[in-house]
Amino acid sequence: MMLSDADIGAIWLSLKLASVVTLLLLFIGTPIAWWLVNTRSRWKAVVSAVVALPLILPPTVLGFYLLIAMGPQGPVGKLTQSLGIGLLPFTFPGLVVASLLYSLPFVVQPIQNAMQAIGARPLEVAATLRASPLDRFFSVVLPLAKPGFVTAAILGFAHTIGEFGIVLMIGGNIPDETRMVSVQIYDHVEALQYAQAHALSGLMVVFAFVVLLGLYLSQKQQASIVR
Repeated sequence: MMLSDADIGAIWLSLKLASVVTLLLLFIGTPIAWWLVNTRSRWKAVVSAVVALPLILPPTVLGFYLLIAMGPQGPVGKLTQSLGIGLLPFTFPGLVVASLLYSLPFVVQPIQNAMQAIGARPLEVAATLRASPLDRFFSVVLPLAKPGFVTAAILGFAHTIGEFGIVLMIGGNIPDETRMVSVQIYDHVEALQYAQAHALSGLMVVFAFVVLLGLYLSQKQQASIVR
């Protein structure tokens, strides 16, 4: 079964969204993870809970509140309108913002775990060599936490590709603008086009398997290096 132009457009748009979101999440998630590892603030539990919320919230709940916040009467909507950006719902930038929030724990938590595993000793040794806090972060923390960043990038990318509920709530179903693979499959099923739905769904299954296989092989390789 050959993919239609609409299928290919949805695949391209999904890859574009996942790439943009993953890059932004690595920049946003790294300082959050570092702060969570080192802070003794009483707000740590609150911030950790907020970061982890998308893990247990139904996507439609998060999408609903984002839709209100980004709408004409919402605080985000009023801000974007005052800045001349317009409203974010049913646009690609709106999908990026929603996906950033929804995929946040899948990036922050692996990085946080990797940073936590480094421990204090390597940083203390670097400090005795007069390395500044910034030097210690870039020369010690980032290289040692590399496996966590690899895992975070893979999980963030894969999770963004496969999302359906929040994509439909915030992006809608606009061809070549907000229609992702998951929505395209839904459209095929609604139209009883099971062959086309099989073709796209099969691709998603293969994609998910390859991603997980790559992740586990990467973790196995890192474990053998440590030994």
